[in-house]
Amino acid sequence: MNSLHATADKHAGAVKKTNQTGSNGVTKKDIRKAAIRYMFMACNTFNYENQQGPAVVFGLSKVLRKVHKKDEDYKASLNNHFNYFNTTTWMANILLGASVAMEEKDGIKSKDAVQAFKTGMMGPLAGVGDTLVWVLYPTIMGSIAGYMGLQGNPTGAIIWLILNVLFFFFRIKLFELGHTSGLKLITALGDRLNVFTEAASVMGLTVVGALIPSVVKINIPLQFHTGKVKLPIQTEILDKIMPALLPAVLTFVVYKLIASKKCSITQIIFMIIALALICSFFGILGV
Repeated sequence: MNSLHATADKHAGAVKKTNQTGSNGVTKKDIRKAAIRYMFMACNTFNYENQQGPAVVFGLSKVLRKVHKKDEDYKASLNNHFNYFNTTTWMANILLGASVAMEEKDGIKSKDAVQAFKTGMMGPLAGVGDTLVWVLYPTIMGSIAGYMGLQGNPTGAIIWLILNVLFFFFRIKLFELGHTSGLKLITALGDRLNVFTEAASVMGLTVVGALIPSVVKINIPLQFHTGKVKLPIQTEILDKIMPALLPAVLTFVVYKLIASKKCSITQIIFMIIALALICSFFGILGV
């Protein structure tokens, strides 16, 4: 009986060790370091040739050294990751974690499969990540924090800061998730990613539309005079047609300028400032 208990304890210890350390000696600590290294350089080394490729190599270089014992295999793996790669950095954590798992399993033989996997999935995942991370989250939180800041309340900015700290650790967990089950998870989702992206896009546009009246302020103090009749243009004409009509029109014009790519964001900002100053000087716009 004692021997059976000893055998069971030994087997449990072996399983635990296997869960903590891969067959190539890759540990959870290595995976977390790789995630942090990539996250730190994802935007710092961005370029228009291979975009996030250098950041991927910097992030994975140390963990891949454990995976590939032969120098030639290690160099080939790094050169492979120098290829073009670009997706939302949050979603990249899942892809890169799964890529490490693929190379752990099949070694340098998985090089082509890794590149094909990254190339094929970075587009769909970018659709999800860009909608949620680059559009929805900063628009909502930035607007709330900015609006509360205008009221002299720092709570919104503090909450935003706390959320960013929490999301930092969440992104590391995404890398770990990619390493443990990312490949299976992504391939299982398949076309559902596109449906989720479209739904998130609709939600994001709805939120942006709802925020326009509270964030974009335009007021025309001019009045239409005819005899003894005074008709305020803002309250009696424009607001009767549609509340927040001018903010919606301005937002639409800015969106079209951005989409045309003929003007940079900086140029558009200065154009709006110049328009506001000129209109205020001539009394067309007021507080």
